Amino acid sequence: MLISFGFFDVPEMAILLVIALVIFGPGKLPDIGKSLGKGIAEFKKASEGKPTEMKEDDQNNQNNQNNQNNQNNKQ
Repeated sequence: MLISFGFFDVPEMAILLVIALVIFGPGKLPDIGKSLGKGIAEFKKASEGKPTEMKEDDQNNQNNQNNQNNQNNKQ
């Protein structure tokens, strides 16, 4: 019986790890793992509906676009 981690089984995970070691080298692998973990955490926050800086930036951009559209319509 194989242990499954989401989409990948243990042998598939081992193959992916070896490929990552060959491509990036052992020195960069911890940094890549850290970045991947942060990305997953941000994705989970966003999917739970918690406000993030990106959502605030999107709202500011939307307000700026609306203001520009209103100014263009007045002209």
